[in-house]
Amino acid sequence: MLRRLLASRRSAAAVVALWVLVAGLLAGLAPALDSVEDNASANLPPAASDSMKARDLIRAELPGQDMTPAVIVVHGRGERAEAEAGAAVARITGALSGAGRPDRVVEVVSAATAPGGGADLVSRDRRTQMIIAPLSGSPTDESFRDAVDAVRTLAADRAGPTEVAVTGPAGIAADTVKVFGGGDKVLLLGTVLLVLLTLLVIYRSPLMALVPLLAVGVAMRVSEAAGALLADAGIITVSSQTASIMTVLLFGVGTDYALIITARYREALLDEPDRPRAMRTAVRRTAESVLASASTVVLAMFALLAAVSPALRGFGPYLALGVAVMAAVAFTFVPALILLLGGGVFWPGGVDRAAARGRGAGLWHRVAALVGRAPVRVVSAVLVLLVVMSAGLLGYRESYNTLSGFRTATESAQGQRLIQAQFGPGETAPATVVVRSGGDLRSGTAAGAVADALAGTDDVGRVGAPRFGDGGRTAFYDVVLDLDPYGSEALDTVDPLGRAARTAAHDAGVADATVLVGGETARTADIRSALDRDTTLVALLILAVVTAVLGLLLRSLLAPLYLVATLVLSFLATLGATTFFTLTVLGDEGIGNRVTAYIFVFLVALGVDYNIFIMSRFKQELRTLPPARAIGAAITRTGGVVSSAGLILAATFAVLMTQPIRELFQFGFAMAFGILLDTFVIRPLLVPAVVRLLGDRALWPTRPGTPPPPADTAPPASDAPAPPAAGPAGATAVAVAKATGATTATGATTGLLLRLFTWVAVVEACTWAGLLAGMYVKYVPETTELGVRIFGALHGAAFVAYVLLTVLVAVRLKWRLGRTTILALLAAVPPFMTVAFEAWARRTGRLPGPAAAPPR
Repeated sequence: MLRRLLASRRSAAAVVALWVLVAGLLAGLAPALDSVEDNASANLPPAASDSMKARDLIRAELPGQDMTPAVIVVHGRGERAEAEAGAAVARITGALSGAGRPDRVVEVVSAATAPGGGADLVSRDRRTQMIIAPLSGSPTDESFRDAVDAVRTLAADRAGPTEVAVTGPAGIAADTVKVFGGGDKVLLLGTVLLVLLTLLVIYRSPLMALVPLLAVGVAMRVSEAAGALLADAGIITVSSQTASIMTVLLFGVGTDYALIITARYREALLDEPDRPRAMRTAVRRTAESVLASASTVVLAMFALLAAVSPALRGFGPYLALGVAVMAAVAFTFVPALILLLGGGVFWPGGVDRAAARGRGAGLWHRVAALVGRAPVRVVSAVLVLLVVMSAGLLGYRESYNTLSGFRTATESAQGQRLIQAQFGPGETAPATVVVRSGGDLRSGTAAGAVADALAGTDDVGRVGAPRFGDGGRTAFYDVVLDLDPYGSEALDTVDPLGRAARTAAHDAGVADATVLVGGETARTADIRSALDRDTTLVALLILAVVTAVLGLLLRSLLAPLYLVATLVLSFLATLGATTFFTLTVLGDEGIGNRVTAYIFVFLVALGVDYNIFIMSRFKQELRTLPPARAIGAAITRTGGVVSSAGLILAATFAVLMTQPIRELFQFGFAMAFGILLDTFVIRPLLVPAVVRLLGDRALWPTRPGTPPPPADTAPPASDAPAPPAAGPAGATAVAVAKATGATTATGATTGLLLRLFTWVAVVEACTWAGLLAGMYVKYVPETTELGVRIFGALHGAAFVAYVLLTVLVAVRLKWRLGRTTILALLAAVPPFMTVAFEAWARRTGRLPGPAAAPPR
């Protein structure tokens, strides 16, 4: 098929025309993508969570509770603040209650409509008042946002000298859509310009620079149209945030794939002047690595289907669709378009100059020489750098506050600040405790006992009078906390509230009571629990997917292990640097609640691409070169193109930093930083240095074949000394003896020490992993402490033996074996990670702080 598609310029023209036709037909059939976007479900917990069950009960049994309230805050100033605030509230209430009120406004509740029952709507100093105006309809509808704008205009016109702001769920929803929608055009335009400029610098040819952009345009149009059709049919969900990430993802991976194919095309032109034949050679040689790369990303996206939180579960299918389409376009549309443009695609430099650049730049020859000359020093330096970057994780904390995530001023955030300052932080989002029983709760003492128990719970400011539904079998309590309803401390109060209500109902004789906690705080707590569970599960699945793909690609069991280890180290360093920059330098409240999961998924799925490109080239070079020279050739030949691809991918994700949303800014910074780290540190330095140290065992159990000797190399003389006996022990002894100048007996002893060292290192690694698992089991679901103590004891014993053996081996070999430097550095990683885990657990409240010592 490849021969037919790329046989001539005529067949190439047919391929290009076919893709344009498919894109046009799908665009004509599909609805607009923004018309089928679902931005509501992405911010909800799983449907089976208690908070969602409570929401359904509230909507079913309390009439009007399915409305979305707009909260109008009126704040008076100066000496007549109280009178001016009251007058403004009366004017706004009258306008919202009259015949000319905005559409979707159902009713109005304020101190003017309920003078005796509106005490909770007036601050203690009476300078600030609130007006509640529930709105009908879905917050995702454009007409709903128009209604919010109309309420804001009406309130501002009648505010007089007072300060007024419209907030609440309705105001927050409208501002969220505006913030997201305002950045879409900037995102697309910035991405196109940045990629175009970068491609012009790389290719030095206008037409060649346009080829990847045209390919991305075709893939994006096909993906958006197909995604809109699937979303309209209810098969997948697409949100505004997913659409934004899709834009930069397609530009990033699309230009990566185009760069890889065109680089091999220029290289093939050195030996094959026939362009269609050279293109077929280029596509054939890059097919394995590009397909492995695309498969990894697609499978990683589908791994998100194992998540229960809608924020992650709905994220993957649409992005998987886009990457799959982009890979198909890269293999067909890109080569066909280049052939169709002919020699003009290399203007003004010409074909010969473009082909000559395929030999590799001098910089990468120097990098390859450094790795070959001092692999131990390279590995040691990179590990130290990654550990230092990971230290930023000591300050890691998460934020679940949507409003604090806006990087631009919004009216809803202004209103929330007024409410928190004048009424208390919990007034912005009260919790609702639902108690349901088989009998009538209005008779007896159960209803009052539950209210008293809730009021006596820690961090509760006030409890409203119970409201009853379903013939008195369900009671609803509005609970206002003394805490920020979106802070981690408030989230930790959800379980105590439920336990207090359940215990009070049971003590009052209600044995069959079902207690649920609803409201923003409860929903956010359920989101946190689901994300904690999903992040761990998805991370393990993605690591398994990456390991399997690398194993199949490289036909190796060992290579996937150390390559995946470099990805994990890169992720920890990236998250540490992101935490330090955004929290310490920029002063963010915390890392966005989904950002960590997003960083892991994309950084591992995309970062493995560069490992795939260099290791697949290493595997190809092994056919004619020994391992040491093969890895050098892989660095040289892939250095320029992979670095260019990494720069473009990092630049496209960096465009997300222009978005006025904290999550996208942090995600964009982390991805740009992590990709640059992978491109210029992990891929050209750490991975080749590890391969250089492993030598023939780099692709174990696959062993490199013996490359053909040069023509002028004579066979060894018949009287040459025989090589040493084969076998693991003999090989180890000879290797160590060569490195240290030791005798055969000393080499055998050293080999035994090294084997013992290896086994103890394995035990140390396993017990460290067990310790972290035990700590997680202990402090997240709260179970027995015995497992932690057992693993801790094993970890301590293995670590002591590990350090002692490090010193023993170093002394035995007189510090000449550079490998001990790496092992000594690795010995410091487990305790560092244990301390980092404990610090994180204490900051997030999963691990209680140290208790005060009892008096003697």
